[in-house]
Amino acid sequence: MCDYSLAHLPNRLAVRGEELVIHKFATQALGLASARRTLKEFLFPSTVPAVCVPPGAQLLLWDMPAPLQRLLEVNAVEAVTFVQKSAESFIYRDAVRFANGQEVLLQSLRRRQRVTVLSLCRVEIDEEIGAAEAGQEIRSPKGLRVLLSR
Repeated sequence: MCDYSLAHLPNRLAVRGEELVIHKFATQALGLASARRTLKEFLFPSTVPAVCVPPGAQLLLWDMPAPLQRLLEVNAVEAVTFVQKSAESFIYRDAVRFANGQEVLLQSLRRRQRVTVLSLCRVEIDEEIGAAEAGQEIRSPKGLRVLLSR
């Protein structure tokens, strides 16, 4: 849920519909943090809590850098699944998996890159896809139309 490098930082669980960003923490590791900051967090960056996401959560990843788009054969905005690449200690393991099967560690993403939490588990997305197949429109929690591929 939260990479080992963020374990000693203040942290909390993500919320469906929440807007997150890739943040560089005091440990120099990249992880997820809320896009909204309090005055205390602006004044004292070490108080920014890491936002933990469970494996299997569905995210919308925005602003993919062009070199990564080419390398991974993905678009600037992609629906991804949050995964942990390993259970080993002392290695970065938090990653995202694209629909084409490619995976990339959070450490390889760009600081301040935006992430929207679509769901914390696959079941919520499957229910929305079922509703869409029945003729209902799929919208992300922020009201954006989202095209998801299985």
